[in-house]
Amino acid sequence: MSEVRDAGLQKRANPQERSLRLVPRLQGLSADSSGFLQSALWAGFKGRFGWTSYSFDCHPEGWDGALPEVFGLSVLLRRLAGPLSFAYVPGGPDLDCPEALRSELLSVLGRSLRAFLPPSCLFLRFDSPWYYDESPVLPPAATATATMPVARPRFERPLRKAASDVQPPDSVLLDLGPPPEALLSSMKPKWRYNVRLAEKKGVTVANEGPQALSVFYALYEETALRDRIAIHPRSYYEALFEAVSASAGEGGEGAGPPELGLWVARHEGRPLAAIITLFSGRQASYLYGASSDEGRSLMPAYALQWAAIRAARSAACTNYDFYGIPPTDDPEHPMAGLYRFKTGFGGRVVHYAGSWDYAFSPPLYALWSILEGLRAFYFKVLKKRLFGRTGTGRRRGSGPMAPLPPAASEGSVP
Repeated sequence: MSEVRDAGLQKRANPQERSLRLVPRLQGLSADSSGFLQSALWAGFKGRFGWTSYSFDCHPEGWDGALPEVFGLSVLLRRLAGPLSFAYVPGGPDLDCPEALRSELLSVLGRSLRAFLPPSCLFLRFDSPWYYDESPVLPPAATATATMPVARPRFERPLRKAASDVQPPDSVLLDLGPPPEALLSSMKPKWRYNVRLAEKKGVTVANEGPQALSVFYALYEETALRDRIAIHPRSYYEALFEAVSASAGEGGEGAGPPELGLWVARHEGRPLAAIITLFSGRQASYLYGASSDEGRSLMPAYALQWAAIRAARSAACTNYDFYGIPPTDDPEHPMAGLYRFKTGFGGRVVHYAGSWDYAFSPPLYALWSILEGLRAFYFKVLKKRLFGRTGTGRRRGSGPMAPLPPAASEGSVP
């Protein structure tokens, strides 16, 4: 039925007649009306690290009712090299749009935004919120294997697939609608066992908040050394808590203000592991994880996730985003343990389109894309082969606050 509707929309409207009227907003988007990447919270946080933010009300014209009468859009801008800069739309536009019109919508957005961006802006990068569902991750026979192609949304020219992704293009979304007993039952048996084992062994979990940042960061440094990953300075995470605190009034009807949690798992008072989660509107996201080399047999990582999942449900979140896994269950993937760990809690595997670009200067963009591809190859392939890399199921890998993919900037993600 949706395919017929999409086809009808294409026939009834001339693509040349579709446009968007952009009106700058004085305030950013609320966390209740958009994903956290599109919120004023996120724009304000990134503003502390060299990003300039723009916020718009977008009024569709000529779309034959396929889009809302108005929708919000948050855009971030940052310098690339020399006078050049690039713009970025993280997790947006956050709206329902017929698949047949998505390429055109992003292209029209690119053309419409050009007038609001500096002449030195080389391209506009989208990380759209649209995804394809994979079969439920349980039973194991339903999961994708390393040899199976991954289906994900794609867009048409003039949009081009970026040489590297900013946000992780694959994740696990857990529906928080069922009661806790059903959520526990939907886990793989070993995961249920580990959750109960942690409790039996006396592991306690509490949301200790920003007061526990020193505990978290000590564990994170230990994790970074063990897994050979780069992390931000402690001030970065302090700034995130400050930004969330400053956005306390963002909650909309039916949802509280954004809540950043720092959960610590302890055994006899000794911290074993910690995670940071964000509850924003109806969405809960697992952002960071860190663990000690000691006490891992006590299964603190499982206890942490179970505590955060239950808290997210109590906070009226409708789903829990584990934020970032390899695309398939490939045992040879350097983050294979991450896939197994996150999918073991149930939920469904989803595949996003990844980062796509609208070039304002195609010749310069083509050169930049080559350089970005070379950097991506070095960091993702060559460096691993030369220096090796260890990995565990608790490693965050990539996410909204992990180091930026090669070719943008080191140290922060759009």
